[in-house]
Amino acid sequence: MTSSTGGLGCDTIEQRISGFDWLQAAEDLDAYGYTVLKGLLSPRECKLLIELYDRDEIFRNRVVMQRHGFGRGEYKYFGYPLGSLIGELRTALYPHLAPVTNRWNQALRIDMRYPLVLADFLALCHAAGQSRPTPLLLRYGQDDYNCLHQDVYGEHTFPLQATILLSRPGHDYTGGEFVLTEQRPRMQSRAEVVPLQLGDAVIFAGRHRPIPGKRGFYRVNMRHGVSRIRTGHRYAAGIIFHDAL
Repeated sequence: MTSSTGGLGCDTIEQRISGFDWLQAAEDLDAYGYTVLKGLLSPRECKLLIELYDRDEIFRNRVVMQRHGFGRGEYKYFGYPLGSLIGELRTALYPHLAPVTNRWNQALRIDMRYPLVLADFLALCHAAGQSRPTPLLLRYGQDDYNCLHQDVYGEHTFPLQATILLSRPGHDYTGGEFVLTEQRPRMQSRAEVVPLQLGDAVIFAGRHRPIPGKRGFYRVNMRHGVSRIRTGHRYAAGIIFHDAL
């Protein structure tokens, strides 16, 4: 898989995101179910997001994973209005991903076609009662981990999502690899460990994706998680495009 590299010298998040090789990213998503955008955020931007974690007033909910059997660690969902950086990332990434998801739905004979503008898709979510924002910050300490899971919050779900690593592997923490699994029919699960560096984003299939077979395309289920943190603390930002019930 070839990771895409953009330019931190670009003036805005939207310009920076547009500078990635989205044709290559789409090929990666088709072939592997994920793609990596190297250096999407600067070290300063990662630090600014980490510093938000203790500002409870900007979040709508805090989840302690161990209480729900999700793993160990915790995360917080942002409330509306989203902060400028998270909001810009969500808005700017979406138009590059909607064509991929529409092509996937066509391959799987799913009727849903996603609007090419995030605001139009969120209007569909809100009309269905899904009005709670889903972008989040995650924090892990030593021996914390995130079980393999899918992020599904209602009738309207967007097939792709993003996770941005905000900590430095090997310096701020050890362990804590981002893991994807793929379950093909009548086959054992296949795991993929995605190496990330500070500021890298992984975009991945959150629920399922199409795979070509002898009789056309078939659906494979996808799950994602984080392996055990061995030392230190690991922070990440999650960008989910559909809102929750």
